[in-house]
Amino acid sequence: MSTADIGTLQRTATGFEGRLTRRLDHGADAVWRMLTDPQAMAQWLAPGSIELRTGGAVRIDFVDSGIVIDSRVTAFEAQRVLAYSWSSGNEPERPMRWELAPAGEGTTLTLALQIPAGEDAAKACAGFEGHLDMLAAALEGVPIKFPFERFLQARSAYNAQLAG
Repeated sequence: MSTADIGTLQRTATGFEGRLTRRLDHGADAVWRMLTDPQAMAQWLAPGSIELRTGGAVRIDFVDSGIVIDSRVTAFEAQRVLAYSWSSGNEPERPMRWELAPAGEGTTLTLALQIPAGEDAAKACAGFEGHLDMLAAALEGVPIKFPFERFLQARSAYNAQLAG
């Protein structure tokens, strides 16, 4: 896997920051729906719901792994920005921010992840690489299962970024 196929991962004062970007051949309306509509989210991320307002509840349930995200929306601008923490309960905050920008006939989707020190940042970013591939497929109307091979390749490439 070429490093051009993945985002960037770097160390920060408090842990790590990942930045993943996808150019999608769909307008912001369609991409936003994938990020916020419960039926659409289930096609590429996991079953869940997001109250679309700052302070709104976020609940995403990864049934197979037992992971449940239970947090609050920290930034909201319809069809442009959605931010919340990728955590639950007393877990450390793991802020994530989705940003949409027009790109010709399509949309550029950027995901910024803050990952606490001591956690496997390469695994977190690689997991989102897989889910972003699933999002792109769902936008095309052909949902796919989690691409585990892509995850493994991306995790290795992110680890190489941190080692370099």
